[in-house]
Amino acid sequence: MQTLKYLTAYSESVQSQVRELIEQGRLTALLRKKYTSTHDIRTDKALYDYVMRLKNEYLRSSEPLAKVAFDSKLKVIQHALGTHTTVSRVQGNKLKSKREIRIATLFRDVPIELLRMISVHELAHIKEKEHGKSFYQLCTYMEPSYHQLEFDLRLYLTWQDLLSRSSDPVWPAL
Repeated sequence: MQTLKYLTAYSESVQSQVRELIEQGRLTALLRKKYTSTHDIRTDKALYDYVMRLKNEYLRSSEPLAKVAFDSKLKVIQHALGTHTTVSRVQGNKLKSKREIRIATLFRDVPIELLRMISVHELAHIKEKEHGKSFYQLCTYMEPSYHQLEFDLRLYLTWQDLLSRSSDPVWPAL
């Protein structure tokens, strides 16, 4: 039985359905039907502008963000798709802190809906540090389809994993 590392938190019945999609070669078609194109956000500046628009719409009074950037090391080092950090620096006799969001570079080539989901997730951490009920309520406030998009992202990552392990050209890019 194939291990679906991105779907381990889901029930065996859901995992079985995904395995069936893979075995029948229907996962690519399902993702293509749902997500027809990628976005044009390619630079850190464009990503910063995109995330700031979301922040200004939903979290206007929250702490400011000093940096939003794509990070090529995220998935490899931290097994994360995005991070939110507070960077503290001593400047003279004052301690200055800045909020940063880093998003894995794989999000340069995904549908905009999936980029929005990870952006919303990282923005929610500005107000809620832990993945609790209030955190997910905030995520669904900013993106009503958050839970479905998170599942679809896990399907996409599973598809990418299969693509990287396969020499079969049946797995074309979305």
